[in-house]
Amino acid sequence: MSFLLPSLLWFAIAAAIPVAIHLLNRRRHQTIPWAAMQFLLKATRESRGKKKLRQILILACRTLALAALALAAARPVVSGLGGKVDTVVLVLDRSASMEAKPADGVESRRATVLAKVRDTMRALDIPRLVLVDSAGGAPQDVPSPDVLSELSATAATDTAADLPALVSKAAEFCADAKGRTEIWIATDLQASNWRPDDDRWANLRATLAAQPRKPAVRVLDLSGPAAPDASIRLLAATRTGDELAVEVEIARSDARPGTLPLTLQFNGSHTTEPLAVTGQSLRFRKSIPLPAGSEQGFGGLSLPADGNPRNNAAFFAYGPEQPVKSLVVAPPGEAADYLLLAAAPPEFARQSAVKIDPAQAAALPLADISSVLWAAPLPTGPAATALESFLANGGQVLFLPPGEASATAFLDVKWSAPGDAPSGKFFILKDWSHQDGPLRDGTDGNAIPAERLKAVRRQLPLGHATALASWDDAEPFLVRRVVDRGTAWFAATPPDYRWSNLGDADVLLPLVQRLVAAGADRFSASYLAELGSDTARLQPGETRVRLDAPGSADTAPDEAGVYRLGDRLTAVNRPLAEDAAETVTREQLDACLENTGYTHFEQAGKTSGPASRDFWRPVLAAMLVFLLTEALLCLPRRSSEPAPARGPQLDRGL
Repeated sequence: MSFLLPSLLWFAIAAAIPVAIHLLNRRRHQTIPWAAMQFLLKATRESRGKKKLRQILILACRTLALAALALAAARPVVSGLGGKVDTVVLVLDRSASMEAKPADGVESRRATVLAKVRDTMRALDIPRLVLVDSAGGAPQDVPSPDVLSELSATAATDTAADLPALVSKAAEFCADAKGRTEIWIATDLQASNWRPDDDRWANLRATLAAQPRKPAVRVLDLSGPAAPDASIRLLAATRTGDELAVEVEIARSDARPGTLPLTLQFNGSHTTEPLAVTGQSLRFRKSIPLPAGSEQGFGGLSLPADGNPRNNAAFFAYGPEQPVKSLVVAPPGEAADYLLLAAAPPEFARQSAVKIDPAQAAALPLADISSVLWAAPLPTGPAATALESFLANGGQVLFLPPGEASATAFLDVKWSAPGDAPSGKFFILKDWSHQDGPLRDGTDGNAIPAERLKAVRRQLPLGHATALASWDDAEPFLVRRVVDRGTAWFAATPPDYRWSNLGDADVLLPLVQRLVAAGADRFSASYLAELGSDTARLQPGETRVRLDAPGSADTAPDEAGVYRLGDRLTAVNRPLAEDAAETVTREQLDACLENTGYTHFEQAGKTSGPASRDFWRPVLAAMLVFLLTEALLCLPRRSSEPAPARGPQLDRGL
């Protein structure tokens, strides 16, 4: 227990006043022997012990009441930490999701926890506070808890957080610190920031276990119900001639139909239009006319401020138009023809496709290619190395069965031996992701008629990959393997009518076109970036200048906006994962911090400090109990003997 006003504890000396008065009163009376009183004293000697006990209880109640009053005035604080703490290392999550406001609050989660940490540090009189924030990452001393909320290292950001790395840095700092240390993790438990499956949690636990004086770990949990919120994010921006098509997604915490004002900022002007939203999410494509002859430009889309102001804006930038070129690697035949047609339909003037024979794949011409459609045995040697580099730089590759089992794997995936459907039956596509991948629903909400796909022959992709579509017997049709910025896709049947009806436009055309569009985005990647990515960082010799908000801090690397980084024009947005509502479960939290003996403080909707609470009210209640008890003991006792009978009286009139 500690005290907010310890100087008032001196008033506890007043508890000695009743004792002093009692002793003084005893000295005021002198005992004089008197023979007639001896009989009276003998009669009352038996009840003297009870009276003395009653007087002692009255004196104790008066003394304790005064002591409790002094204790309550000193504002006692009970700590959940236990013992004296020399250093607190605060791991502060400054990610964009921490700017959400609680459902019953007006301050963001970040601001709320800073106030709680300040009050607790002050109440417990902890001498040293060290900050490890998610944007900076390096431990730094805080001169005083009172200035914690005023530091630039505790301000709001649009970044993500890497909790395994942050807590590991805090643990390393505690290993060299003197005295008793504790790690306080201020977080909203967002799963994308905690990364519960990351192997670094095991390394952290080993680091803590190896320390002679293991620091205590406290999780200050800021999760819980949040205020109503709507977020906007940019999924893609593609230039076609003098038009820029931006793909946008809006997500809301409220599923009731409503209208949101959408503001477009472009070329120094602002236009606002109502946007009808019928559910929790809406994905749409917006076309923005560009000035004639415009080589570069930028702009942004925004929603009104709400429960989290950090997710109400998305920024875009564009450069010169780039042609879209695809490469088909397949032997001559029906599959190659359909792939060429799907990659560059006659009405798509911007798109083109070339075909090469698999025998020439050792020297792939990938410099200006957006996507590769590979209907041949899996690549090996120089071709495999070239494709891995192509994928790492944002390319898209669709692999289709070659007709024979794979001798080697590519990216840990290989083909099974071909399998035929039972006589008179088909393999029918049954399940596919309507929200993710190239078979997802359109921006208008209409689904691709993928159920029309039927096959009499197939080859299954085997290995470590994520399935996004499967046949009616639960075997995979389409799997995904992400490689840095790009993606490799494996489909279980080719567009060959001896195998299936994939050559129909129902499935093949949207599948290939979406891969082509995703691959083309790699050429505009220099114009779009996420905070924390390599594209958003300054390269040697570059300087940072902000363009969308003149007068703001140009050098701030943790805010979304449009920047000129040296000669590069880049629209930097918050990471998409910051909009995910998923939080780690208690079981996952236990697994991350296993054997650390951590304490979990749930902060949602609470006003007391994160690790302490005021105790003056119970002390004041105890004082009132002592005073009431003293008053009851001071009441005169009722006599248990009956009143003497009154005898006959003379009539005064006689």
